[in-house]
Amino acid sequence: MAGVKRDYYEVLGVDRSASPSDIKKSYRKLALKYHPDRNKAPDAEDRFKEISEAYAVLSDPEKRQQYDTWGHAGISGRYTYEDIFRGVDFSSIFRDMGFGNSGFETIFDRFFRNFGLGRPGWGQRPMSRGRDLYTETEITLEDAYRGVTRDIGIKRMEVCDRCNGTGAKPGTRPRTCPECHGTGRVRYARASRFAQIISVEPCRTCRGKGTIIDSPCTRCKGTGRMPVERKLSVDIPPGVGTGSTLRLRSEGETGEGGTGDLYVSVRIKEHLIFTRKGDDLWCDVPVKFSQVTIGDRVPVPTIQGDGTLKIKIPPGTQTGSVFTLRGEGMPRLRARGRGDEYVKIVVKTPTKLTRRQKALLRELGL
Repeated sequence: MAGVKRDYYEVLGVDRSASPSDIKKSYRKLALKYHPDRNKAPDAEDRFKEISEAYAVLSDPEKRQQYDTWGHAGISGRYTYEDIFRGVDFSSIFRDMGFGNSGFETIFDRFFRNFGLGRPGWGQRPMSRGRDLYTETEITLEDAYRGVTRDIGIKRMEVCDRCNGTGAKPGTRPRTCPECHGTGRVRYARASRFAQIISVEPCRTCRGKGTIIDSPCTRCKGTGRMPVERKLSVDIPPGVGTGSTLRLRSEGETGEGGTGDLYVSVRIKEHLIFTRKGDDLWCDVPVKFSQVTIGDRVPVPTIQGDGTLKIKIPPGTQTGSVFTLRGEGMPRLRARGRGDEYVKIVVKTPTKLTRRQKALLRELGL
């Protein structure tokens, strides 16, 4: 699906703790609503694809665990589109809704054909999308406040520039496998005691590729791809936090079915002054005993670093008191405005006093 994918649980309208039966029940209801044979709205087929993909992932315990841990990156980085739908029992659901096998096959044939895929289990050679890549970058809290551009070095497999990805020596080209006729799959028959068992397996002659290379490219050794080191500039927006992941579309590895994505995880360095809690910042400000006793205006640090902001401490302020500076925290990543800054007052107890100072304190009874 094009654009930003919605959360699968949101698509199906269920909680993240939903049981398999709740997920199936919700899918049945939505599939009946958006099935293109019943719903002629322009977006019906897209919605049907979206809910079917969500159900295919969340109804499979392994895929659901991957999704719960890594989000969409855990699915697209591990499964092809054919893998996502393989083994899902849609037919029984559609039969129960009164569509029968023909209704199920018609809509899903069109669904998979639009993505250049064969129907799961039919034996066509899948066009694998390139592998997603993952990397990490570390920035300062000030970088996270303002936003920053970072150069990221990655090593990835790209199309061989000598053979243009064919894997064949320049001037030659791969030939269609005579065994599978380019499908990459061969139907094998095996006789048993009571019946003949038919299975579709990867072609043993071409190893499931559908083509045979007689003269391999010397640079990529016939693979059609080669490792390349690249430097990419990544724009990190204001407000990111440790664990934020940026997706760079089509910057992963190249495959027959398309190029994967690059995921950049951001880590924020520990700050000497501020502790971050969500979009808010916390800091300790040491003050003198006299300042909290009679009151004062004291400068406080801000993430902007200008050092000009002052707060008024009223007389009798106790150590540990917290003052709030509205809008002086971090920018909100997906919303307007900024968080707040919380200033904790810490009374700095003197360690070296003169005799006169000690005498004055005794006289004051402090």
